[in-house]
Amino acid sequence: MYVLFAGGNLIDYEQITFCIMNWIKKAFKGRTHKSSERHYRGHYSQDPPFDTPSGSGDAWREHENEEIDRAIALSLLEGSQKERKVKDDEYQLKEDEQLARALQESLKFEPPPQYENQNTFQPPPVHYPTGYRICAGCNTEIGYGRFLNCLSAFWHPECFRCHACNLPISDYEFSMSGNYRFHKSCYKEQYHPKCEVCNHFIPTNPAGLIEYRAHPFWNQKYCPSHEHDGTPRCCSCERMEPQNTGYVALNDGRKLCLECLGSAVMDTRDCQPIYQDIQEFYEGLNMKVEQQVPLLLVERQALNDAREGEKNGHYHMPETRGLCLSEEQTISTILRRPRSGTGNRTMNMITEPYKLTRRCDVTAILILFGLPRLLTGSILAHEMMHAWMRLQGFRTLSQDVEEGICQVLAHMWLHTQLESASSNAPQTSSSASSSRLKKGKRSQLERKLGEFFKHQIESDASPVYGDGFRAGHQAVYKYGLSRTLEHIRMTGRFPN
Repeated sequence: MYVLFAGGNLIDYEQITFCIMNWIKKAFKGRTHKSSERHYRGHYSQDPPFDTPSGSGDAWREHENEEIDRAIALSLLEGSQKERKVKDDEYQLKEDEQLARALQESLKFEPPPQYENQNTFQPPPVHYPTGYRICAGCNTEIGYGRFLNCLSAFWHPECFRCHACNLPISDYEFSMSGNYRFHKSCYKEQYHPKCEVCNHFIPTNPAGLIEYRAHPFWNQKYCPSHEHDGTPRCCSCERMEPQNTGYVALNDGRKLCLECLGSAVMDTRDCQPIYQDIQEFYEGLNMKVEQQVPLLLVERQALNDAREGEKNGHYHMPETRGLCLSEEQTISTILRRPRSGTGNRTMNMITEPYKLTRRCDVTAILILFGLPRLLTGSILAHEMMHAWMRLQGFRTLSQDVEEGICQVLAHMWLHTQLESASSNAPQTSSSASSSRLKKGKRSQLERKLGEFFKHQIESDASPVYGDGFRAGHQAVYKYGLSRTLEHIRMTGRFPN
């Protein structure tokens, strides 16, 4: 079918229908996409109106086809741009969600406090939405979420663990020892010193420092307060009594630790083998004591009573432990050793009076009872030197010279005892029993006590016993014992 327009041009009716439908389609697209509509209308605002007559049907159709192609191209371009914009918006939304999630997790993390300045670290939590990091604990990648940036490494929170308990460290602070990490409580349990008396952690002083006392030989650590709260010490080794280990209370008020009690000499009869050993020791030095000098073990009070009339004796700290007598007296000596009773107290000790008669310049040697064998022997060796010099007619000497040379002999006897104990060959008999093992253990304890008694003599700070010993020891080391004693007999002084 053909339609005749003004001007005489014939146009196919189907072509007109096709053009009209495309124009309607373009108009619909224009209302859907406003930006392309504006562009489209702007572009076509300069074109002639639709009902303007055309010179020919072909020209009109060619113009119409160009318009249709241009509209389709614009529509495709706008669709592509919209698709890219939707993808960009979705990616940005995903990034924003991840960042928000990381920030929300960071609000739940509690950064770590401080236990001790020199051993404590406070790792701040670091949160990044992206990044490739390896956990120093499990050696796997750390993704999104919480992690620690600490000790020049990254960690999952569950991989940052305590070296002691192997649990994650989530406290506000942690401590270090070497390359190992610890909870504050675990570090304190392992490295904070405990008092060996009350078994509590030793407190810090007002400056925040751990302050404690320690025995110079035994290295027993304890709170400073125990020096003033009446905590008893062993009368032999000077260690303080732990609250969970009771010391044995002797009749005269002294206390004895269980180690010292194991070799303690308790009565006069028990002391005779030691006395014989000391006499043999002096004979080996060509210093035999010809007279029979009685040896008596006594209580503290009896020793103090006998001391009142004597100026020569073995003094240790504030109390006397041995005495060489030259006066006639009646002494209360211990006849039978006490037995252990209830409450770690000794009981049933039997004493008897012993009257001293003067047959020579020495009437008796008194030793305090209840001391370990090696300490008893060293005190006896000291007092025997007093007796030997009196019986040899030495002049009255100054205290530092007389007490000093007596300490030298006590030190020499202890040295021989420790040397002989270490040189004894171990038993190899197949019939040896557990009693032999117990004896070996006791010997080790005795050796440690002997080393302590030597240390006491060597480190004594008193001008009489300490300085006197060091001067006499140096003289004997340089000139020998015999020449040193002869010089003392002639001059009353140590040789230079």
